[in-house]
Amino acid sequence: MKRKKRGSAAPIYAFTAAWIICAVIFPLYELVWLILSFAVSLAAGIATAAVIGRRPAVGGDSSAGKNPSGQTESPAQETKPQYSPEVQKIMDDGKLAMREMGRLYSTIDNAEVRKKINEIMRISDKIVQDAVQDESDVPQIRKFLDYYLPTTIKLLNAYDRMSDQGIAGDNLTRSMKSIEDMLDTAIEAYKKQLDSLFENQALDIETDISVMNQMLAREGLTGGGGLDDLITKAARSGSGSAGPDNE
Repeated sequence: MKRKKRGSAAPIYAFTAAWIICAVIFPLYELVWLILSFAVSLAAGIATAAVIGRRPAVGGDSSAGKNPSGQTESPAQETKPQYSPEVQKIMDDGKLAMREMGRLYSTIDNAEVRKKINEIMRISDKIVQDAVQDESDVPQIRKFLDYYLPTTIKLLNAYDRMSDQGIAGDNLTRSMKSIEDMLDTAIEAYKKQLDSLFENQALDIETDISVMNQMLAREGLTGGGGLDDLITKAARSGSGSAGPDNE
């Protein structure tokens, strides 16, 4: 059950105050002044009611921020890029791996190992970002994130624990040296992994160039040469015109 909202008593107070002031100033025992005082007091009450009516209620209107259906409208939120579930999983796993390698970078003291970790992070991030550019590479990147990168992180964690021992021993030294050598191998392998992801794009580019060469030759626009020759000639002519005048 709704409670009935009670109006403000301010108009009544205004009417009463105006009536008292008129009673002090005017001789109300005369009919003219009595009517005039009543009119002034009534005007004061009406004016006060109008002012109160325009003032917003305390706490604001409960209907503010709602659409016609009665649902509260939320502020506009910045939309994030939408990826497929497979790509999104790669992005999430990649962020976790980068965070862990960043932690290892900060805890391992060996400057050479830190440099190698930084290079692995740089290449790994490019591999992960390729999933956004070309979803056909997702299976290769998924294998990279499921085995190669986790194994590298596992070995780096082992290196971190061994370096904290503070003692020199044949087993520790040999194991740490093996991990350092493995990092060099991993960097080269990751570079090859990244390069292989662009195989499809390279094939597409070669196909586009071949088709363009055929179209230009068919239209007689290359002077018998291909697109590569045309680009080379344009570059030479441009460099020649940019040089000093020998005449």
